[in-house]
Amino acid sequence: MLSLARSIRFVHGGNIINVAKLTLTSRKMSSGGLEAAGYSFETLKVTKPREYVLQVELNRPEKRNAMNAAFWREMVECFNKVSTDPDCRSVVVSGAGKLFTAGIDLQEIASLMPMESDVGRKSMKLKGAIARYQDTFTCMEKCPKPVIVAVHNACVGGGIDLITACDIRYCSQDAWFQVKEVDVGLAADVGTLQRLPKVVGNDSLARELAYTARKMMADEAMRCGLVSRILPDRESTIEAAIETAALIASKSPIAVQGSKVSIVYSRDHSVQEGLEHIACWNSAMLQSEDVMTAAMAAVEKKPAEFSKL
Repeated sequence: MLSLARSIRFVHGGNIINVAKLTLTSRKMSSGGLEAAGYSFETLKVTKPREYVLQVELNRPEKRNAMNAAFWREMVECFNKVSTDPDCRSVVVSGAGKLFTAGIDLQEIASLMPMESDVGRKSMKLKGAIARYQDTFTCMEKCPKPVIVAVHNACVGGGIDLITACDIRYCSQDAWFQVKEVDVGLAADVGTLQRLPKVVGNDSLARELAYTARKMMADEAMRCGLVSRILPDRESTIEAAIETAALIASKSPIAVQGSKVSIVYSRDHSVQEGLEHIACWNSAMLQSEDVMTAAMAAVEKKPAEFSKL
């Protein structure tokens, strides 16, 4: 990050040009986005494609975006920061390279086994490790900012754990999805078995996918509700996700974040409990300046501008 607040003189084409109070908080990336200030990771690239929108890209293309130890740690760090970042109101998650993700790095599985000989102690350490993996994607669900995922090509194993923790899912026409864990001798344990049945609303299909590890192609994913849009290719999928994120970011952050919190809460509670929850939430949030701001913008027929949280 470079920040300058003084006049600068430089020569361009033989002419002296004065630039006053030049302020740069981000620098241009080759992909056309802006590198987000304060987000520096080994396995993730975080850019700012639109105002109040962050794009978090899985960035191990040479390893098919396999999820290694650094990834599990950095996703938590990233989304904990996103949750409290006043300059972010929505997030797009994408994958660099030929595919979205091949899932967990198999070398990571090998490193999980504790050295203790005692079964109880070994089990306790494994349970703690699994809980930390689960927190990696639960933090995306707990993040009050809506998360839109743009999937292209393969989304395997841990990739299903990731996308089912997101709010909105788009994919490219060549995308395919696979709950792969049974093929490596495991039951999925980072969120797929808990979230996928609720996302697709089809218990039989969720069980079939988990028990067989068969591939689900984009058209079937659309029919069952796993994704809400199919785009021609990776680039158009990411762009559509960014446009939706920008539209969300233009709305009241109080209203959008309240909606997400209520939807997530209501999923795991009764209708009555959900109604009581949103009543308590709005008894405070209806007093927000955003209500008047939105009303005045509607009267004046101009876009509303909401202050940062």
